[in-house]
Amino acid sequence: MAYYVILSKLTDEGRKTIKEKPNRIFEVNKEVEAMGVKVKEQFAVLGPYDFVNIVEAPDNETVMKMSVELGARGSVELLTLPAIRAEDFAKK
Repeated sequence: MAYYVILSKLTDEGRKTIKEKPNRIFEVNKEVEAMGVKVKEQFAVLGPYDFVNIVEAPDNETVMKMSVELGARGSVELLTLPAIRAEDFAKK
């Protein structure tokens, strides 16, 4: 399994949804997991992005499909970065 860092920025519609229904965050996590992407860590952050997610997925294609699905909803914009654990990087 590969790791990815996903930086998420809510749209106006997404902010409205989260304000009205904060647990929607966790519902989306379940939907993402059904797409084959496991949420390992999730942080709400200040700055240009609203959330930082560390996820695990079998391949780039799975993450791309998840990204398109979520982005098509119009509530969030995603920036996805492939990642390698520092321990694994140091071994190479």
